[in-house]
Amino acid sequence: MKATNITTIMHVICSFLALLAIIHGIQAVDYTVTNTALSTPGGVRFRDQIGDQYATQTLDSATQFIWKVFQQENPTDRKGVQKVSLFIDDMDGVAFARNNEIHVSARYVNSYNGDVRIEITGVLYHEMTHVWQWNGNGAANGGLIEGIADYVRLKANYAPSHWVKDGQGDKWDHGYDVTARFLDYCDSLRNGFVAELNKLMRSGYSDNFFFQLLGKTVDQLWTEYKAKYGNIA
Repeated sequence: MKATNITTIMHVICSFLALLAIIHGIQAVDYTVTNTALSTPGGVRFRDQIGDQYATQTLDSATQFIWKVFQQENPTDRKGVQKVSLFIDDMDGVAFARNNEIHVSARYVNSYNGDVRIEITGVLYHEMTHVWQWNGNGAANGGLIEGIADYVRLKANYAPSHWVKDGQGDKWDHGYDVTARFLDYCDSLRNGFVAELNKLMRSGYSDNFFFQLLGKTVDQLWTEYKAKYGNIA
């Protein structure tokens, strides 16, 4: 077969696959894992107890789960992220996400007392949410952003035992587990609330979004949430 014919056939196949991807809402995302801390105990523990292959699979599973939670079956509803890079670094803290990169602390991996694979899986679900969530073009407060990320971790059943219980916390936008529990309550009032909130945050943010979706101010919702669990103070 002539080279020109092979090229034509390959072009047709690629075009067909691209069309199928559009029809079925497939968004190809490339994942890479780089362990820059192999000279440290935490880097070695990550390699031996978690591994690059499992981490890559977790990044993809987290992405699919987040799209489901955010009800983003249509690729046009999502960010156009094509590549996510995970780095295991010798650094303080736990992890952070920035510019479609996720950095996990090898020191945290080394110091964690328990099933480190399960813990880092939860951490990756949280950080991957930051990659995909809308942030109101920077207008949303950090507590809500972190709360949505922990809400995804909660719904994926990777919430650690030390998290606050329902009804605990001082303010709705405290962030992390406190806000995640509150958002779970809001979602119980309107199924798909978090997905709709995230959609509204694509272009901006206002606390009024809570009233728009649930008919009550966020402060009223917080008061009722606290009262439900007998924790009014």
